[in-house]
Amino acid sequence: MGVVNVLLSIVLILACLFMIVTVLLQSSNAKGLGAVAGQMESYFSKNKAKTIDAKLALGTKIAAAVFVVIALLMLVLN
Repeated sequence: MGVVNVLLSIVLILACLFMIVTVLLQSSNAKGLGAVAGQMESYFSKNKAKTIDAKLALGTKIAAAVFVVIALLMLVLN
């Protein structure tokens, strides 16, 4: 195993761990019975892009992209 494979493996493991943590920290999308009655619409739900959940979702997407790219790169190099 070369140095490149070791480094890519370490980055791959870190991306996996980061993705697991960000998915576990995100809040549930279950809205319950309030969604049926239309009570879930509020000021805070209109500004979702600035919340912690939005940042966690973005982190999850970035970690997933890094995971896929590194996994494919490791496949090509081996």
